Amino acid sequence: MNQPLRIALIGAGVMGRQHYHHLRTLDDATLCAVCDPGLQAAEFAAACGVPYFTDHQQMLEQSKPEAVIVANPNSLHVSTALACIAAGVPVLLEKPVGVHLDEVRELVAASTASAVPVLVGHHRRHNPLIARAHELLSSGALGRLTSVTALWQVQKPDSYFDIPWRREAGAGMLLTNLIHDLDLLRHLCGEVRQVQAFTSNSVRGFANEDSAAVLLQFDNGALGSLTGSDAVAAPWSWELDSGENPIYPNQADQPCYLLAGTRGALSIPQLKRWHYAESGAGWHQPLLHVQETYPHEEALRRQLQHFLQVARGAVAPLVSAADAGRTLALIEAIRKAAESGRACAPEVI
Repeated sequence: MNQPLRIALIGAGVMGRQHYHHLRTLDDATLCAVCDPGLQAAEFAAACGVPYFTDHQQMLEQSKPEAVIVANPNSLHVSTALACIAAGVPVLLEKPVGVHLDEVRELVAASTASAVPVLVGHHRRHNPLIARAHELLSSGALGRLTSVTALWQVQKPDSYFDIPWRREAGAGMLLTNLIHDLDLLRHLCGEVRQVQAFTSNSVRGFANEDSAAVLLQFDNGALGSLTGSDAVAAPWSWELDSGENPIYPNQADQPCYLLAGTRGALSIPQLKRWHYAESGAGWHQPLLHVQETYPHEEALRRQLQHFLQVARGAVAPLVSAADAGRTLALIEAIRKAAESGRACAPEVI
């Protein structure tokens, strides 16, 4: 049996501590160090019983971890991951993979040249219900995918914006929230050829958007829409509907994604599949439905288990830096489309 993999944590904020919560439940991994310049990080490291550092380069040199979880601020993601790659240490990098596409390209090049793997933390792809949805789509259960409808509509409380950076440009729901939904749409439905978009900040008047409407044309010919707002009293979002995170009240009967094809349709997260009894039937015949099933496991824990295999060289990352970069490129295309009023294609990563 392998010795427990020695994993260091860079970034002891909310996400870093969530990773540690799952790490401590695994027999084949152990925390070996914590790095974070924050005031409470030293206490956290002491509670975990591991050495504490304020500088990740010093931590890499002295603790010599076999793998690293990077969960520090977005603007530091790429530079920190590059330091880990230079040290030959596999990385689980929280999303977004980076802030600018050029730095993501640098990260992809470094990971490829060194053969040091990077797994990006788009953890929803590890959710068993998404795995089952992906299986259904790949098997052709819906036929030719034609129509995709995605909703992300919630109301963030005023207190959410007491933190100044959440009111600033770049901190709106596109990069903070809708990046998750767009990543899942890419994963389930394929690459996006071009987008058109409108955004608005009319509710709060901050420097970032509080509403967005996006049209997507997929490479496979399917057409889709994503309508989002963080300023509405509504039950349609992954957070409220999936039950993945218990801090949100669960609206289990409400969908956030509706996928329709020539042979059937699928609602997510309910995984209710609709179809006709016979080929060639139409709207005068009743639709039948099947309740698809899947194992209930925590996505973050499954992601961490996958990372252990990635770090040991057993499997390739489910979400590579290049893959996550394509989601960031899609975000950038949406911004450009909203600013220009023209259809835009995502840049190639």
